[in-house]
Amino acid sequence: MPRVDFRLYLVTDRHQTLGRPLLPLINQALVSGVGAVQLREKDLHTRDLLSLGRDVLSVTVPCRVPLLVNDRVDVALALNADGVHLPSESMPVSVARRLLGPDRYIGVSAHRVDEVVDAQSQGADFVVLGPIFATPSKHPYGPPIGLDVLAEAVRRTSIPIFAIGGVAARHIPRVRRAGAFGIAVISAILGAEDVLAATRVLLDRLMETQ
Repeated sequence: MPRVDFRLYLVTDRHQTLGRPLLPLINQALVSGVGAVQLREKDLHTRDLLSLGRDVLSVTVPCRVPLLVNDRVDVALALNADGVHLPSESMPVSVARRLLGPDRYIGVSAHRVDEVVDAQSQGADFVVLGPIFATPSKHPYGPPIGLDVLAEAVRRTSIPIFAIGGVAARHIPRVRRAGAFGIAVISAILGAEDVLAATRVLLDRLMETQ
């Protein structure tokens, strides 16, 4: 299993870029120090997702930053990407691991403590848990679960847990005190007027709380 050595996980959504092209924003985030990228463009057909994935790899590979593909193990393999990120309703981690092998990342999205426990037992490399705070992008997954659920998940497992859902720079001390290994964000970077500055602020806060 690959070692999780990143604290800031960028999740893409080309609909949350304030109308700007996605790729230059990803590149700016990489230049500022984002540690991993999840390609999460769920509305794209396979051919378009492959094309976008190749474009994203053209900026992640030179920075030696892993790229994970949301849900699509086939696309991750076709791109020779660094792993997949499985939604909570996706295939079991054990199946994905057989397909991907031991050296690619498998991240899992969870919304409850028992899902975190299950992801760890199946051999996931890390979990993204949320929504911690209110956010439009996570509205379909129900109300915010809050910091107490995050803290309980940390107590019951040893897997790295990334907090997601409305997490802004001002929240980082609180999510880190609750035990989060790092944070996963969409609009906090892609929706920022100055992506370079916003990414640096997030990383600075993460460094301050290590």
